[in-house]
Amino acid sequence: MNKELLRKLPKIDELLKNDVIQNELKETQRVLIVESLRESIEKYRKYILEDKIQDFEEDDVLNYALGLLLKKKKNNLRRVINATGTVIHTNLGRSILSKKAVENAIEIAGRYNNLEYDIESGKRGSRYSHIEKLITKITGAEAALVVNNNAAAIMLVLDSLCKEKEAIVSRGQLVEIGGSFRVPDVMKFSGAKLVEVGTTNRTHLYDYENNINDNTGMLLKVHTSNFKICGFTEEVELESLVKLGNERNIPVVEDIGSGVLVDFSKYGFTHEPTVQESIKKGVDVVTFSGDKMLGGPQAGIIIGKKKYVELMKKNQLTRALRIDKMTLSALESTLRYYLDEKEAIENIPTLNMILSSKEDMKKKAIKFRKKFRHALDNFEFKIDEDYSMVGGGSMPTEKIPTYVIKISSENISVNEMEKILRLNETAIITRVFNNELILDVRTIFDEDIEEIIKALSKIN
Repeated sequence: MNKELLRKLPKIDELLKNDVIQNELKETQRVLIVESLRESIEKYRKYILEDKIQDFEEDDVLNYALGLLLKKKKNNLRRVINATGTVIHTNLGRSILSKKAVENAIEIAGRYNNLEYDIESGKRGSRYSHIEKLITKITGAEAALVVNNNAAAIMLVLDSLCKEKEAIVSRGQLVEIGGSFRVPDVMKFSGAKLVEVGTTNRTHLYDYENNINDNTGMLLKVHTSNFKICGFTEEVELESLVKLGNERNIPVVEDIGSGVLVDFSKYGFTHEPTVQESIKKGVDVVTFSGDKMLGGPQAGIIIGKKKYVELMKKNQLTRALRIDKMTLSALESTLRYYLDEKEAIENIPTLNMILSSKEDMKKKAIKFRKKFRHALDNFEFKIDEDYSMVGGGSMPTEKIPTYVIKISSENISVNEMEKILRLNETAIITRVFNNELILDVRTIFDEDIEEIIKALSKIN
């Protein structure tokens, strides 16, 4: 029986003559089609040898191959719908770019541009000149430099100012910055020698003073934006650290983590230190991310005293860590909104989502539920109060009041529903809690609803 079924397996050349495949060849790469057909034939060969099937038709092999082809035609990196309520979701691409940032990036990517060309002089220019004045205007710093992420920014600062020297940092600030990358390891790679002072929960100014020597290259402060230590704690105020640095002629460097350019305490949130505050307090160099609270593309931004930033611009590492034209264009578009805080909040999706009121979320939930009920009658949709999260290692203790839609059905379990939505053509990422499927409307766009309805309608 196995031999008869094996002989029945179609040859690739025969399948390529099929009308459906011929149509696919008009718009799909031949290599992907042949690969899918080969994998389908091998799949059926394996089934036959393992006695898993008693018979099959050529169409069965063909349909399985078309299913494989559909997956192969999709990009591995693709859009998903974030219904989790985590605004800066590290696994889902962090901050969403503004419409203007996307448009600018597309325009720059699709045409020649003046990336390293000075139009006025007709000579070679610097890619950093397009954005440095904008950053310094917003932050109040003397100079600025942008690299490809904040870990790179920290490494470049350390390599430029502290190579083969000692960097003094509080033990309680030796954080892991994501993906198992840790501040001590970044420091070691840069050639700086780490000097830990104080304890996990308490560090005093004298801890820094007592460890300064002739080989001290910097006093480093790392903002622990992704966790909080509560209870019996103490850390050195930034002003005191700056004063000590000035007295001993040692630069003070702060890694502030998220690029907070708006004082969130004005909008009812716990105060999160802003970049501008650090510059006003006299910090020599500040580093922060472009793709977290700032709401732009992935980037590491370095600002501070001109004499220090100039050293980094001349560092050979800078070329290896520089950002590309698309990132630069998207970052510029994002930063331009910060010239007017109101415009930034209205147009930068990350800020808009975080600062949208609970009442706005209630209206949004009611509107979405109405659409769901109109299109789907085999599900129950319940609106409830809940909390969204900022995410991205920012404001770890901050909960944002929101409204969610809880979906249930007698025909399918919550876990099965979650899986079906997650494996939808456009993946829909939800929350499951207390045996309920939850959609947080804070991170759902109006245009996402039709896709969610379409996915749910496939469930009987």
